[in-house]
Amino acid sequence: MIVLIIAGGAGTRLWPVSTPEYPKHLLKINSNDRSLLQQTYSRVERLSKKIYVISEASHAAHVREQLPNLTDEHFIIEPARRGTANCIALALAYLSNHEDNDEPLVFLAADHFVRDADGFRHSFKIAAEVSKKNKRIVLVGAEPNYPATGFGYIEKGKVLNEKDFVFNVKSFKEKPTFEVARKYFKDGGFLWNCSYFVGSINVFEASISKYAPALFLNLRRLKKITAESKKYDEVYLSLEKDTIDYALIEKVPDLLVVPASFDWIDVGSFSDWYKVVEPDNNGNHITGDMIETLEIENSFIQNHSNKPLAVIGLDNVVVINSKNGTLVVRKDLAQKVGDVSGRFYKET
Repeated sequence: MIVLIIAGGAGTRLWPVSTPEYPKHLLKINSNDRSLLQQTYSRVERLSKKIYVISEASHAAHVREQLPNLTDEHFIIEPARRGTANCIALALAYLSNHEDNDEPLVFLAADHFVRDADGFRHSFKIAAEVSKKNKRIVLVGAEPNYPATGFGYIEKGKVLNEKDFVFNVKSFKEKPTFEVARKYFKDGGFLWNCSYFVGSINVFEASISKYAPALFLNLRRLKKITAESKKYDEVYLSLEKDTIDYALIEKVPDLLVVPASFDWIDVGSFSDWYKVVEPDNNGNHITGDMIETLEIENSFIQNHSNKPLAVIGLDNVVVINSKNGTLVVRKDLAQKVGDVSGRFYKET
């Protein structure tokens, strides 16, 4: 099995702690003294010895620093962000010259929080076996534990393998309203779409060729160049941004899905971050020096600066003070931080 960790993203939803130059997968978010990226790498070390990381140039040095055991040939660098579709095409182009093209390949994100490492490995071993046997792309989806409106959903179809609980994918659902999400949750036939993909290089390329002609052209262009080529940056920067879900995954009619046998949190907001830490008796999580509070409850407060921070008489808030800026937001609206923080940065 080959594992490709996608360590990209602009980091704007956890601003000002996370920034495009130092996005969230580089952060230590709980009592574990390792970043999300390092925790992800640790989980997959026992899954495979063939581990690659794809990262974007602006923070690639930080990624290399956090993973000193990986040699240079195991890092794939994007000159700039061009969406997950082109990110995956670049990885496929690179790996096709370095690995067995029929071996199962796992794509997973660097910034997810998982406690059950054994369950994680079990799910991906099943997905790899099923993909190899059926020569199809296999997804791993998380069982919902509440009616989330911030995730896309996978609707399970007919059972392919009852022993391992492998299902055909019936449909994809966009991020729903709360009422619709509650129906999905009660129904039991839906999984959160974690954007975990499993399939060999040949299987991915065959699907891209058949269902995503524009992406296939990009893949062919990328195969003709290498990172050492003078045209490498020029070609990659010329690609139109697109997500792998829209460009390919949602167009493939014969996908399979394995329900995850592990806990899963996409730390996409400070309210998600709050879920993975241990609050005090008042429901507050407070980290940093020179913080004074009075009559606050159920709040998430961090001070990353050398200036005092005082919070008084508030409930259900996020207060972050750092050298990159200051954020104050109601905790249940924390997913909107990216809508505002993105205005501070202009992507190339």
